[in-house]
Amino acid sequence: MEVWLDYRQSKEGSILFSEKFDKVISETPHSDLATLVFSNNSVYLDSKLIGTAVLISDLESQNEARKFVGSVAWIVLEFEDWSMIPIENLIAACQGTPTKIAAKIRTPEEAQGAGFALETGVDALIVDDQQDMIDAAFIIKSQRGEINFNQMVEKKESDTLEIISHQIMSIEQGGIGERYCIDLTSLLSVGEGMLIGSSASSLVLVHGETLDSEFVPQRPFRVNAGPPHSYVMMADRTTKYISELKTNDSVLISNPNGTTRIATIGRLKIERRPFLALYWHNLFDKPSSIFLQQAETVRLINSSGNMKSVTSLKIGDTILGWNGKGSRHIGESINSKVEER
Repeated sequence: MEVWLDYRQSKEGSILFSEKFDKVISETPHSDLATLVFSNNSVYLDSKLIGTAVLISDLESQNEARKFVGSVAWIVLEFEDWSMIPIENLIAACQGTPTKIAAKIRTPEEAQGAGFALETGVDALIVDDQQDMIDAAFIIKSQRGEINFNQMVEKKESDTLEIISHQIMSIEQGGIGERYCIDLTSLLSVGEGMLIGSSASSLVLVHGETLDSEFVPQRPFRVNAGPPHSYVMMADRTTKYISELKTNDSVLISNPNGTTRIATIGRLKIERRPFLALYWHNLFDKPSSIFLQQAETVRLINSSGNMKSVTSLKIGDTILGWNGKGSRHIGESINSKVEER
């Protein structure tokens, strides 16, 4: 996303041009920056017609802007009264075409709205030389860059893990403690869950609340993750304690085949609840465990791929999970020996 400075109404010298602006709108060209010159409704760059400017005031003017989709490089939108719907409509119309959208904004709220409309946003934000608006526009540009980076990370990280079976050796009452539900900003599919456990070297796949229950409705965005001491596998394959999680953290989602993707935490719900403690030995014969709420809606997945409530599990049953060879320090895998009991 670009940020353009509209310098047409500015007093000479009121703000220093900076290379951080992608383009400047001015009455006269500036040699040190890409300068857009407006003539009537036409937009020129280096004397070359690259777009059109449209004042959006009603449906008719929106439709007028839409006529240029596919025939110009840029459609520059200004507004009599700010409205998100025309921006969304025009962004949708431009998808799959070479035409880009630039929008003149006047408030930080407008910057956010235009910058993230339809999860895509406009291609350029235009601001006057007011410092608060310049700051707001560059904040949105930075956030858009972070999203693009996270999407690249997601593409890179969204591969597979080795998911294997563990045999339950013991099941005990786990007392009462703080239970964390991890609520995500995206929906889980049946079979998907998060990798959680008391030992960073052995995590089990805790299924999302995507199945029907006789007594409570589905919560297909939720994983009932357990107490604060448990580890959770994050998007970058590090681990965090559940107590360290916060909104906007990225966590790893996996299915029984080990196919993974990334999801964002929208909320943590913490309540005191009774726990069950499940014990097994991991692939490297290390004792491992997990504490989970004693509730029928909390489910693990067995070696046959079936979802099993923790309240129906028995000694000898299998549960799917992941094993790591190394120990962890502040979530990072290390070679030093760390014993977890």
